[in-house]
This record gives sequence, C-alpha cells and structure tokens, in this order.
Amino acid sequence: MSARKGTSPYASMLGLALRPSRKTRYTVLDLFSGCGGLSLGFEAAGFGSHGIDCDENCVRTYGANLSGKCSNLVIGGRTDFPDADVIIGGPPCQPFSVRGKQGGNTDKRNGFPAFVAAIRKIRPRAWVLENVQGVMYKNHAYFEGTMRKLAKLGYGVSVNVINCVDYGVPQNRVRVIAMGIEGNNAPKEPEKAPMRVSAGEAIGDLVRKTPKNPKFLTASMDRYVAAYEKASKCVRPRDLHMDRPARTLTCRNLAGATSDMHRIKLRDKRRRRLTVREAARLQSFPDWFEFYGSELDKFYQIGNAVPPLFALVIAKQVRKALAENQSVDCEHP
Repeated sequence: MSARKGTSPYASMLGLALRPSRKTRYTVLDLFSGCGGLSLGFEAAGFGSHGIDCDENCVRTYGANLSGKCSNLVIGGRTDFPDADVIIGGPPCQPFSVRGKQGGNTDKRNGFPAFVAAIRKIRPRAWVLENVQGVMYKNHAYFEGTMRKLAKLGYGVSVNVINCVDYGVPQNRVRVIAMGIEGNNAPKEPEKAPMRVSAGEAIGDLVRKTPKNPKFLTASMDRYVAAYEKASKCVRPRDLHMDRPARTLTCRNLAGATSDMHRIKLRDKRRRRLTVREAARLQSFPDWFEFYGSELDKFYQIGNAVPPLFALVIAKQVRKALAENQSVDCEHP
C-alpha cells in the first residue's frame, strides 16, 4: 500500500491520510457500498467496516483494498444486517437525479426504504446518508418525510448541501449529506478546508506522462464537441483545466464517449479521455487503491463513489459527535 515514486504531493497525502487505521473503536455498516469510497474514509478515521453491495466487481474491489469485509447482497426491507455502531450509505441516486425521470419513491431502484429499515432494526448510535442534490427538487417532500421518520426514531438530524471541493477534493461535486445521532443534538456541518485543490495539483504528474493505450478524440468527435459547446453557449471549453478543480465526475461523463465527457487538452492540441487512475485521483482515491473489472466497470465504480477524502472529513465529524454524546452520558447517569 505505498504510493508510486515521483507522484504529486497531493497523491502522497492521499496515500498516507487514507490508510485504514489499525485502531478501531466503532463499527460502520455501509449499505450500497459500491467500491468502498465512503467506508475507506471511515476506516481511516478509526472505524471498522462491513459493506454490502449487489455488484460483484464492487465487492471484489472493496475486499481487496479495505480492512473490512463486503457482502454480495441485494439490499431489501427484509435483509438481515449485522450489528454496527453507525450505518452509512449512498442509496442509488437514479430515482432522484435531474438527468433521470426523478421517479423518487415510485422508482424500483429507490433504496431509501431499505436504509430506514436497517436503522429501525439495528438502532445504531449514528447514521450518515449521501445522495445527489436532486433529492431536494421534485422529490423534496418525500426526502423530508424520510428525515422526519428517522427523527422520530430518536435521532437528532441535520441535512446539508455540501460541495466536496470545499474539503480538499479536486472536483466540484455538490451532494446532500444527512446525518443523525442519538438524542437531540444533530451533527454539525464540518469546517471547510482553507484552500481548494486544482486538477493540476492532483493529476499534473500523470498528465505529463503518456499513458498506455491513450484514447484520443477523433476529428469528428472534436467537431461534435465544438458544436455541443456552441449550442450550449459554453464560455470556456469543458476540457479539464489544470488551474481549477474538475467538473463533477459521473459514470456518464467518465465511461461514455459523449459531448460532455471528461477530456484533457494536450500541448499539441490533441484531446484524450481520462485514464482510470486520473479519474480515481480526482475522486481522491489513493494510488494504492486498485479497482477490479473491465475499464467500464472501473469508471462506474469511480463515478458512483463518495470521494474518500470527503468521507474522512465526515467520519471525523461523526466520531466527534459520538464522543460528545458519550461525555454527556457520563455526566448524566
């Protein structure tokens, strides 16, 4: 688990900051865990983890990189869950994404009921739920109703719209983070990092090297991209600009050859698509973290993940809230 020599200071920092801690005080159950981005941050903060996901490649990636185990299961209302101090997870976002139909609770992929069912069964000391900002739009009433259900179970609940770029992730990624802890005191929004990290600081060392089997855009693709940007009135081309954080990484703009794809414009004016490792860095995965499956599988794992560095910030906030709760319990037996 050592970072490669000659990497950027940012990559070296990730390699050290996100190592799973050898000392664990609490346990987390990660529902819809994907490849383990959320669990990785919690393990680095001193939590033991157990993930659950239905994708075999995600389960394999999780098992190869994290200290905890990952079960290959389809999560439902009747799933038997292991005990845990904290439940975390990012239910599938498709029912709420603005790029979809926003079917919400009518979409069969909606994982919110299973998340609530797990909390009812286990009654953890705290929980964290991550999802797209779309939960606050068409389906805001359903989302707010879900938060009220969790509050009635005895949790202080906080909901924050957070941009991961404010916490050291070199990417503009706006997400809704809901947190609950036993009692009336809701967890607070974590303090922002003093500086933002640019794409160049994160992957400049990788961009300067020629990757194996680079995928360059063809002349026809360049024309298509230019037409798209003109029609959408882009002030600045949507290439990856090294002097600023990246756009949001998604499964679609990483894996698909679309007009909105992430691409790098080289000095010789050619454009190429991101490599898996470049995408992983921008999502704040350390270089020692290996993904399994096809290239398409790997891009989907990265695009769906919670940035581990941001997960670490949230994990520290939860750990702090748990410690404060424990001290209150000691003062009031």
